[in-house]
Amino acid sequence: MSKYALTVACRSTRGIVAAIAGYMVDNGCNITDSAQFDDMQTGNFFMRVSFTSEEGVDLDALRAGFEETAKKFDMTWDFHDEALKMKVIIMVSRFGHCLNDLLYRWRIGALPIDIVAVISNHMDYQKVVVNHDIPFHCIKVTKENKPQAEAAIMQVVEDTGAELIVLARYMQILSDRMCKEMSGRIINIHHSFLPSFKGANPYKQAFQRGVKLIGATSHYVTADLDEGPIIEQDIVRVTHAQSPEDYVSLGRDVESQVLARAIHAHIHRRVFLNGNKTVVFPASPGSYASERMG
Repeated sequence: MSKYALTVACRSTRGIVAAIAGYMVDNGCNITDSAQFDDMQTGNFFMRVSFTSEEGVDLDALRAGFEETAKKFDMTWDFHDEALKMKVIIMVSRFGHCLNDLLYRWRIGALPIDIVAVISNHMDYQKVVVNHDIPFHCIKVTKENKPQAEAAIMQVVEDTGAELIVLARYMQILSDRMCKEMSGRIINIHHSFLPSFKGANPYKQAFQRGVKLIGATSHYVTADLDEGPIIEQDIVRVTHAQSPEDYVSLGRDVESQVLARAIHAHIHRRVFLNGNKTVVFPASPGSYASERMG
């Protein structure tokens, strides 16, 4: 049986869940997992439903049949085949911990994505990437050539059909134009527990303030630096006896985990934009499983 997911966002009103459940029953589908959130402050409603098509109804037929229900509630919606892997481009500069972590998770099947390219402004990780049989593109970025460099990046996006860009410690600020063109499709890892300690040296700032917790934040990229909607965060405890270098080392582990979790949520369509915030539903049972783990 085919496994699908339905994502829905609309204004909150009575009867949405009943309408969706009724449509599933009428079309021979069995709901295996469901999550919903009614935002009382904004009046927005969000829902994600995992289901199996027990009578062989395909996605095209499900989409066509759902139009009437969606129109009634003025929904933003789509059906997704959970077997299809999202095409992803990873961008990296000279810090490779997140890249290496993502490559490992991808290799063992723990992160079910299709990495169609790795882009870097340096050559440091060319061999690592090529050894994984993934195309590597070195696109140098300077103040003088930035528009041309971003055009080259977007050409790779177009040529590969990439649906998501992951900034795995890519240390270049993207232009407003690129941020808007790829809105909701660029995920960044920031080496700090936002909204505090923005910019390029957050661990130094945190050390100078004597914090007891440091962390990492994964968020969607917007034109406002380090201000995009937050997807995932985590922390690690530190003490007065640790150095700025300790902060960096401890932070790298947190960064890798947070970025991987944010990507996992995005590729499984669990993240919904809700103004300048996000709604992130729990993972469906079995979505973290991998046949090569253990």
